[in-house]
Amino acid sequence: MRHPTTVLFDLDGTLIDSVDLIVDSYQHTFRVHGLPIASREQIVEGIGTPLWTVFGELTDDRAEIDRWIVTYREFNLGHHDERVSAFPGVVEMIATIGRAGRRMGIVTSKNNAGARRGLALIGVAEHFEVIVGSDDVTNPKPHAEPVHRALADLGVEAHEAVFIGDSHHDVASGRAAGVRTVAVSWGPLDAARLHAAGADRVCATPTEVLGALGL
Repeated sequence: MRHPTTVLFDLDGTLIDSVDLIVDSYQHTFRVHGLPIASREQIVEGIGTPLWTVFGELTDDRAEIDRWIVTYREFNLGHHDERVSAFPGVVEMIATIGRAGRRMGIVTSKNNAGARRGLALIGVAEHFEVIVGSDDVTNPKPHAEPVHRALADLGVEAHEAVFIGDSHHDVASGRAAGVRTVAVSWGPLDAARLHAAGADRVCATPTEVLGALGL
């Protein structure tokens, strides 16, 4: 892999260990609103897409979806700071990339404010020049738009960048945008699933990611 000058990261499941909280937030919302309780496996399939996309599979009533989102966010934010942490080695990885002079951005299906809260919690917010959340785009991942938006905001071309994420949605978004993709298998999906999604490389540890970046 040619060494990129710009590194875009997904957030949940990639930099921050928040998957259990996400699953619990969905299941809490389903219980409160009398909806069928989805399994962990079903919920994990939707991680990487915005709340309105996931809930939109259950109804096309936007007012109802908005109520569900309020319930989800009240639970999620109420438990966020005590249940979210950086994956082992991630903070050091980000610092190493920064010291090497590589530019960094976040491309997430979380809203922008939530992403900033997560980055601040693990102490790495200052490393990221750009944050593209689900509320910053019309077409969220797996569409190419979020990656294109980050590239445009940074003023770089697709061939200069790599997108690193933990899901098939991240891989699809990166590939659609024409950037190289690295998938990390320390999140909810295993290496086989990520290879099958078409990632250019799959890494099991932050040290392997640094190697893929030539660091």
